[in-house]
Amino acid sequence: MNKKESNKTTSFGYETVTEEQKTEKVKEVFDSVATNYDLMNDMMSIGVHRLWKRFMLTKTGLKLGMKALDVAGGTGDVAALLREQVGESGLVVMTDINESMLEEGRSRLLDRGKLKNIQIMQADAENLPFDDNHFDCVTIAFGLRNVTVKENALKSMHRVLKPGGKMLILEFSKPNEMLSPIYDLYSFNILPTLGEWVANDRESYQYLAESIRVHPDQKKLKQMILSVGFDRAEYQNLTGGIVALHIGYKD
Repeated sequence: MNKKESNKTTSFGYETVTEEQKTEKVKEVFDSVATNYDLMNDMMSIGVHRLWKRFMLTKTGLKLGMKALDVAGGTGDVAALLREQVGESGLVVMTDINESMLEEGRSRLLDRGKLKNIQIMQADAENLPFDDNHFDCVTIAFGLRNVTVKENALKSMHRVLKPGGKMLILEFSKPNEMLSPIYDLYSFNILPTLGEWVANDRESYQYLAESIRVHPDQKKLKQMILSVGFDRAEYQNLTGGIVALHIGYKD
């Protein structure tokens, strides 16, 4: 039985749905927010997501001429940074399952003159259409929590990664006890209201806040990474654990 025919349930924010329903609902969310995606990240992180992404890029280990894959690449900001690291002799492939997001990303990269050496492809993170041992580094920034079956995506990223390569996951996580009350107040009261005012879309922003809370915390995600075949895994909390950078090593 494939995923589309499965009756298995999963979470869509705080709602329990079938895996097929989640895939469709997440598509609807990102169809809705595609044109405001960077603004959404600015609102969710108070602009700090740009610094978090640049920090992630310091951990890639990429050199000129290497190949990098950015999964759930959104509007292409991470792909553009990866391109700077691999240079004209290298290659960056950016994938996203959502066509609206890819169109937005392609347009923005083209406007910035950043499309050279970047290939853009619609692909499901759970079933990446690349050969085994193909990329030197795989990144996914703020995309894993929206994947229907996260273990499948982790396995797929492990498969396409070369031995000696790294997988980097940047994702909202569990903040420390001091920040949690403030973060909850912002996420569940202020953020949806801002989404309604700025993008006329309260429901999508409510889902995004809920999706962070049901995503595996730092320790659980580390164990998931190890369970799918990575030889080593580590994480580093950023901004008090509001975000964590996980690194999986394929030795």
